[in-house]
Amino acid sequence: MDRARRAKELVANKNSMIYMDLKDIVKDHALPFLPAKSLFRFNGVCKDWKIQIRSPFFAHKQSTSFSDVSGFFLVSASTVPSFISIDSMAYGVPDPSLKFLPEPVDIRASSNGLLCCQGREGYKAYYICNPVTKQWKKLPKPNADHGSDPALVLIFEPSLLSFVAEYKLVCAFPSQDFENGHEFEIYSSKEGSWRISGEIFYGSGSVVPRSGVSVNDIIYWYASSGRILVFDLKMERAQLLYGHGYYDSILGVIDGKLCSTKAQGTGVTISVLSNAYTNTMQMHSSVKAWERKLTINLTPAPVPSTAGSSTGSLLFASGNLVLYRCGSKLHSYNLRTKETLYIGDELYHGTFVPHVNSLVEI
Repeated sequence: MDRARRAKELVANKNSMIYMDLKDIVKDHALPFLPAKSLFRFNGVCKDWKIQIRSPFFAHKQSTSFSDVSGFFLVSASTVPSFISIDSMAYGVPDPSLKFLPEPVDIRASSNGLLCCQGREGYKAYYICNPVTKQWKKLPKPNADHGSDPALVLIFEPSLLSFVAEYKLVCAFPSQDFENGHEFEIYSSKEGSWRISGEIFYGSGSVVPRSGVSVNDIIYWYASSGRILVFDLKMERAQLLYGHGYYDSILGVIDGKLCSTKAQGTGVTISVLSNAYTNTMQMHSSVKAWERKLTINLTPAPVPSTAGSSTGSLLFASGNLVLYRCGSKLHSYNLRTKETLYIGDELYHGTFVPHVNSLVEI
């Protein structure tokens, strides 16, 4: 009898150990892969989870583990920002209007949970913030005049080796000293200061604001000529690249490569940059700059919001997500799950800025 009782106790203890191990696995290895809004809800599960989620170490681990686009800030100069979530149960921000900042702002760029905002008053200061945690930092005044609608790209790549967010902000701006030239000013959070690059590029036309993306420290903007202005951040060299035209295509990143997505027929076509140097090759070369990666049929199909409108139906395409409009309805398509979701209505015309629901600390 004692032997049988001891055997039952042993099995019970083993089951208890298995349960505890599973609980620890979930806490340590599953929670960091969840979005911030879900984590805030899980604060009430138990005391251990609450302590874990609120620790700076966990916030750092989550910022390096979760990278999915969670929703979009809808930005217009005539109103305060609003937020459209891909999944309102999982993703969200506590104050979409960003009223925690010291002045009304326009959102200029985003990167992996951080936003670059610009004040609407005075000299229109730049702010870097995390809308989830409401942490923010005011940047020093730039050396150059970036214009009324600056072409900014924010670059932030979370790293396990850095507990403090290190980021760069790059602006391509019309030169005041060299006609038809563009210069580049760079802010580094590590240095805490702005610096104007020695590179001056001619012949690109005007640079399209909010069209820029960064891939491996190389920044790409659409130019009014329909070509792409390229700035290598490490070499600090610029060039022009053939593109598909910013009127009917948008730039993004897929599988670590620059991609250009275009609405065609009942869906979209995604091409990736395969050779950035075709403009230096001989005429009639068979080498192409872009390689078609895939064509996706969408239901409902993307159509302009109004007949004859110059505004494209394609709003965002990068990573695993495509955002498009069908009339005033907004839909997202996930390349991984092949699922199309209706996520809301476009209540007013504006620019869509992607957001990652991250706990990254500034």
